[in-house]
Amino acid sequence: MKTKTSFLFVLSVLACMSVEAQPRQEEVMAAMECANDYFMRKYPDPGKPTFVKKERPSNLWTRGVYFEGLVALTEVERQTGGGRYGTYYKYIYDWGTAHGWTPRNGVTTRDADDYCCCQTYLDMYWMDNPMTHVFKDEAFVAPTIQCVDNVIGAKDVPWVAGGQVKSEGSDGDWTWIDAIQMGLPVFSKVARMRCFFGAEDATVYTEKGWAMYEATRNRIGGGLFNAEDGLWWRDADFVPPYAEPNGEDCYWSRGNGWVYAALVRAMDAMLVARRAEEGTYAEPLGERKWKNLGADAHYKDYLKDYLAMTDALVRCQRGDRFWNVSLHDEGNYGGVELSGTALFIYGMAWGVRHGYLPKKRFLPVIYQTWDAMVKTCLHEDGFLGYVQGTGKEPKDSQPVTYDREPDFDDYGLGCFLLCGTEIVRLLNQ
Repeated sequence: MKTKTSFLFVLSVLACMSVEAQPRQEEVMAAMECANDYFMRKYPDPGKPTFVKKERPSNLWTRGVYFEGLVALTEVERQTGGGRYGTYYKYIYDWGTAHGWTPRNGVTTRDADDYCCCQTYLDMYWMDNPMTHVFKDEAFVAPTIQCVDNVIGAKDVPWVAGGQVKSEGSDGDWTWIDAIQMGLPVFSKVARMRCFFGAEDATVYTEKGWAMYEATRNRIGGGLFNAEDGLWWRDADFVPPYAEPNGEDCYWSRGNGWVYAALVRAMDAMLVARRAEEGTYAEPLGERKWKNLGADAHYKDYLKDYLAMTDALVRCQRGDRFWNVSLHDEGNYGGVELSGTALFIYGMAWGVRHGYLPKKRFLPVIYQTWDAMVKTCLHEDGFLGYVQGTGKEPKDSQPVTYDREPDFDDYGLGCFLLCGTEIVRLLNQ
């Protein structure tokens, strides 16, 4: 648990940094620990249902995104000797156990929001249990594989594209771009596991992930990716002629952040560190070289979209280092917003670390934005301000302010932790 004194020290150090200076690792860790410990104090029982207007199980998508970030932080804690590895691991373990390591609504669900939590289940399979020193527990992943196999096997379910009813199984399930982040990394992570077991069916999972991504990209609503602008419309309702008040296309920040993060996570699942730790394949801090498992024939397609998005995002970043909730209309609910910003910096830090983005251009963007997020959004007690609540466009859950708590306060923290842990890894190169 962070003390007031240590947190104020972090802020004082950050305040003295020049905008070009890189943060110190201990500062980044302290900021993440402060935010995460606030959340764990608020929700001491990770398996307890959430309640926002109605009761929901705590393996819903919002909490799933949080645990994606916590898994990343937990692994960095282990490698840096931060002292919280056991505490954080147990919190994740208790959450997964409370839900039987099963997707929300069971293994027959086809809703990507329901199987978002499976990303953490799959990651936990590889993590060393500090209580038993056992890993590769089949109970962690068996329901996930059942669920994914059911999605792959789905037949003859109609969906609409370009005003026409199609029938192509589950390929068209992801009718909104948020679903790409909730779902695509699950298929990639299952494929990764199958590769390590020497199974011949790994490509079945990557091909299905691509088929669903490609349907969202090119066919649903006439295609939700605008290659000309390098950005995504959130769903078919926002494809032109829909426009923002200034006449521009509506590109919602967090929606694009979900896709950007999904591309990173899908590609990352295909890479194995040269110095990967025996058994768990954990990537050590400071890694500079990776081997591609070769199980995803569409790795370069994802990379191409990732680079196009990166170029588009850099061009619409604000002077204060944040991104507007409306990427092409700064006047439409303009103001600071954390979740989309954190997802963009998470993706850029990963790209620099893996040699896809030039350090000279992107390190200042990454470090300045992290500095801005900590100074502007992180409260002394760990609460994160300026997180837009749930929705699908800029006007939803407004106003977004420093003190206002969003309807769900978990996924914004997950985005912040993903961003911060990727920066720690970058600092160790």
